Amino acid sequence: MNIAEFERVTSALDGVSTRNRGGLLSWRYHGRLVARQLDETRVVVRASFDTRDVFLRQFPDTFSVPPRFAKHMMVVADLQNGDPDAIEDAVVAAWTLQTATG
Repeated sequence: MNIAEFERVTSALDGVSTRNRGGLLSWRYHGRLVARQLDETRVVVRASFDTRDVFLRQFPDTFSVPPRFAKHMMVVADLQNGDPDAIEDAVVAAWTLQTATG
């Protein structure tokens, strides 16, 4: 998966808009973060702590939590080497989380 493919997934979700800040993209549902680009091959995706733990256990080559995100409801997805279906599932879960709070 690449950034363009990731953007197609996020753009298909109802109410999600794309923003470009400093050359990096972010995807938001009514202003609330769903995901944002870290670099050309990684994105950070919003996730409840329980959901994040499941993704980390099931897809350790796809998802990680660097120390700077450990206390936040986020998981980093490796677009280049990760499982595209798992990444799509994470984005849908992030969108669902944000739509439930709004």
